[in-house]
Amino acid sequence: MQTLEFYKAKSGYEIYAYCLMGNHIHLIIKEGEDFGIAMRRIGASFVYWYNWKYQRSGHLFEDRYKSEVIENDGYLLTVLRYIHQNPIKAGMVKALSEYKWSSYSEYIDKARMIEADFILNLFDLEREKAIEAFKTYNSKIDNSKCVDIVEGRRVTDEDAIEIIKEKCCVLRCTEVAILDRKSRYDCLKLLKELKLPSRQISRTTGVCRSVILKA
Repeated sequence: MQTLEFYKAKSGYEIYAYCLMGNHIHLIIKEGEDFGIAMRRIGASFVYWYNWKYQRSGHLFEDRYKSEVIENDGYLLTVLRYIHQNPIKAGMVKALSEYKWSSYSEYIDKARMIEADFILNLFDLEREKAIEAFKTYNSKIDNSKCVDIVEGRRVTDEDAIEIIKEKCCVLRCTEVAILDRKSRYDCLKLLKELKLPSRQISRTTGVCRSVILKA
């Protein structure tokens, strides 16, 4: 959470949603100045602070950030739900309220890091009704694809396992092999579109490579 507090303080941007995962963070922010310049400045400042605090040196981030523009309220809510549901799809928790490292609880209780009013007003201008509508909307499992973290780098088996669990909505990768034929086909096709190698998919799911190649 210190990372997020540092980001908010340095950027001055409004944060609408966040979710801290094992090795990355998802954010919805309202940008102001040139986004690329701001991210480079914040990244450099944070690495300097982090290395000083923990008496280390060298790089801290493995990859460049990925981003996309949200152009309408409908997609804004879709991305927000996608972010909040990450821990469930990764098999980390069974309920959104159980995960303390996302902005979901701030919408339900008290906002500390986020600007909650804008999002809640999209549901209802009356606060209590807005919160109930917000909870209902976020509880509906949605498989929309937003920004993916796969393209452009070699994915380790550990990363692949997390991606497979999230994208295929399974608790264990080996469950992909026992899905019904259509569901398994759709899942394998999606993983190939995300550029996971067929050998890696086979290795982590137990599905025969010849089946994967046909998807």
